[in-house]
Amino acid sequence: MSRDYTTLHVSREAGIARVTIDNPPVNVLDVALMADLRHLLAALRDDESVRVIVFDSANPEFFIAHVDMSLIDAPDAFDRFEAGLPGGVNVFQGLGEALRSQPQVTIVKLAGIARGGGAEFVAAADMTFAAAEGAGLGQIEALMGIVPGGGGTQYVTGRVGRHRALEIVLGADLFDAATAERYGWVNRALPAADLDAFVDRLARHVADLPDGVIAAAKRAIRPQDLSDGYAREHEAWAQQIARPAAEKLIRGGLAAGAQSRDGERDLEGLLRSGVADLEPEDG
Repeated sequence: MSRDYTTLHVSREAGIARVTIDNPPVNVLDVALMADLRHLLAALRDDESVRVIVFDSANPEFFIAHVDMSLIDAPDAFDRFEAGLPGGVNVFQGLGEALRSQPQVTIVKLAGIARGGGAEFVAAADMTFAAAEGAGLGQIEALMGIVPGGGGTQYVTGRVGRHRALEIVLGADLFDAATAERYGWVNRALPAADLDAFVDRLARHVADLPDGVIAAAKRAIRPQDLSDGYAREHEAWAQQIARPAAEKLIRGGLAAGAQSRDGERDLEGLLRSGVADLEPEDG
């Protein structure tokens, strides 16, 4: 793990790797962050000295905003990550699958907002603990004329059930931590003042377990095989991203302030304005 990361701060102590995401201004999942996360997970995979990985953000408002919308002008930018992917998954699903299959216990400490690809990353982790006052989760892709394409449809359905998954995906709202906890989207919503201490205590307790216990638990409590679901999701996403509405909504969102701090604070409202302005032939 000698690599210098441009979007991550990584420290290790007592069996715990602490990973802080730092990709200003709002931690979009762009090529640099994707490269760093993939490299980090691969580097830690065979590191037996690390038992727990805790992810948080240097930005208290945003965990991972979403996939970089400006990639509408660079559709091939992520092609470099296709090598070595499991069969039948796209690069964004591949990131989630890497996280889901990580031998260490993965914990997200969610103090701010995670939408789109950020919410997918959160749901792919083993556990998530959220700050009751500031955390939020949203699958906003419908407001861009698409559907989640990085595992979100599958992860959310597994966590909350089909009916609530449809509410999350089609309602495209930002869910507060208390509702996310009630739905089962996160493990717990905690007072923000207690979040650090709670996650640190849990991570230390897990890291201190006897040899073999973590591996045995992860063998027994395996993530669901999502191969068929990934294929259905990618097909649905690919059909929608090719429609005129998607390009118009994504470009309109960027022009209106998406991916800036101010625009991201009410991204749902910003994008809904674009949806309201669509002409019938755009949809």
